[in-house]
Amino acid sequence: MVFTAGQIAGILEGELEGNPEIAVHKLAKIEEGEAGSLTFLANPKYTSYIYTTRASITIVNKDFSPEQELSTTLIKVEDAYEAFSKVLEFYNQVKNNKTGIEEPAFISDTASYGNEFYLGAFSYLGSNVEIGNNVKIHPNVYIGDNVKIGDNVTVFAGAKVHSETVIGNNCVIHSGVVIGADGFGFSPDKNGEFQKVPQTGNVILEDNVDVGAGTTIDRATLGSTILRRGVKLDNQIQIAHNVEIGEHTVIAAQTGIAGSAKIGKHCMIGGQVGIVGHITIGDNVRIQAQSGIGRNVQSNEVLQGSPALNYGDYNKSYVHFKNLPKISNRIDELEKKYSEQYKNETENH
Repeated sequence: MVFTAGQIAGILEGELEGNPEIAVHKLAKIEEGEAGSLTFLANPKYTSYIYTTRASITIVNKDFSPEQELSTTLIKVEDAYEAFSKVLEFYNQVKNNKTGIEEPAFISDTASYGNEFYLGAFSYLGSNVEIGNNVKIHPNVYIGDNVKIGDNVTVFAGAKVHSETVIGNNCVIHSGVVIGADGFGFSPDKNGEFQKVPQTGNVILEDNVDVGAGTTIDRATLGSTILRRGVKLDNQIQIAHNVEIGEHTVIAAQTGIAGSAKIGKHCMIGGQVGIVGHITIGDNVRIQAQSGIGRNVQSNEVLQGSPALNYGDYNKSYVHFKNLPKISNRIDELEKKYSEQYKNETENH
């Protein structure tokens, strides 16, 4: 895909300084820019690179004023970082704007799909599947029976969406994701052997949900496992049965959330966090990486540690923890001094 500086300036509603016909076909960091690439300058500490970059076009803030001669064409915008993100989004839309059905693929006679549909080779659409407009399903994807998918959804290669799952509009499902597999439900019988508890519920993803590569979201035992509007999940996260995650909560990689936990809105959860089942976490909660959450959490709390403490208390405690060897030595010295003083006093009497 090739774009000229004039076309990009038009997309961004930016001010062009340089050759409007110069073309780019790839993206690059400013320090690695070369002919035919588009880059951007947003962080002042990278300003020196704009005078040496070989990138054909550079997006900059409107207040940027060069102090040396430039070899790159400039596109000036209000916010260079935001504008470059817009270019990336546009680039991805164009790159992924495939349509049609590749062969071989299986589509049930009872499945339906909307306009601008793409189905990659070796994919499977089960019975009574309903798919909206502008949905892109890449190769080797499994879509089980009775799945409903809204508009403008992308499902990348190798994902598995099991039966009864509901996916809203504008969602992105990355490679290797498994949605709607059985929850981890087993119950011991009188002999102590664990018997399977049927998992008869489903998974619901509301609009604008992103699910990172290798993440698994289990179906509910009864009812639904629910990710509310705007939830963003990183790679390799485990969401257990009947979990509910509130709107616009973001969760980093390798976090595990046990069954029936309820997480509020606008939470930020770091990597490798463990959350036990059947607890409630409020809104606007911040949980630092590698924390273990074993209790209910009130809204606006900031937590760290395992088991997690209030973030401020954790930092105060950690100062003492780091000094434990020194503190121990001081106590030993005081005990020795007191012991010698007591011995002397006893001998004198």
